[in-house]
Amino acid sequence: MKLSERFREVFGKEKSKQELDEHFENIELEKGDFFAMLMAAFATFLPVLIIALIVIFGGLWLIFLR
Repeated sequence: MKLSERFREVFGKEKSKQELDEHFENIELEKGDFFAMLMAAFATFLPVLIIALIVIFGGLWLIFLR
């Protein structure tokens, strides 16, 4: 089997926007799903935001206040 054939078999074709809309249209959230997604977003973005703010304010401190 050629590598390109294996690649197509594993990844398939890209879905169109209409196919993706139809797929995600039928998904229903359970009772605690929204809160879990919100907590996952905070756990993902908050550390990155804190590090970015430390770098920015650290640079400003080095430039202006030191």
